[in-house]
Parts: sequence; C-alpha cells; structure tokens
Amino acid sequence: MPFVRQREDGTALVSLYVQPKASRNAVVGLHDGALKVTIAAPPVDGQANAAVINFLAETLDMAKKDIILAHGQGGRLKRFIVRGLAAEAIREKLAPG
Repeated sequence: MPFVRQREDGTALVSLYVQPKASRNAVVGLHDGALKVTIAAPPVDGQANAAVINFLAETLDMAKKDIILAHGQGGRLKRFIVRGLAAEAIREKLAPG
C-alpha cells in the first residue's frame, strides 16, 4: 500500500508514522506502508500533531487549513487528508531521501 492515495472526492489520504521528540523534523523513510516522519515536538497536548501539520504545510507548500488529521490523534500511525494537491505531487514532495 502506498503512503499516499488519491480519493474519489479529489483529496489525498497520506499515511504517516510519526516519531515525536526527535532532534529535527524530517522525512526518514518508510515504515509498514506509511511514510516515517520525525518531529521535534513532544507528544503532549497535541503539540506533535500541530508540528506534523506545520511540517506538511511547509514541505508541500500549502496552507495548514488544507491539511486535516483524520485518524490517529493519540497514536504514532496517523492519516491526513490533504486538499488541493494530487497524490502524485505529494509523493514527489515527500519522497524520502
């Protein structure tokens, strides 16, 4: 299963495996079909989730309001809905390495 797929409504679904409290924010590879991302923020009071949305918005060059956490509020495996960008473009911008 690819880490990003296009949905019928035109949005894309991005699966991330998030490692909080890392030394820096970065895409580091794949983990069980999800894209592994390290985030410097701690997993406290939604700080890591907000940091992931900020990281995605910066990396994908889009507004934070177009990135929605759909699943995984309290876990490491998260799914985000991304509006306004095709799955292929997301795949290219988030390519590990």
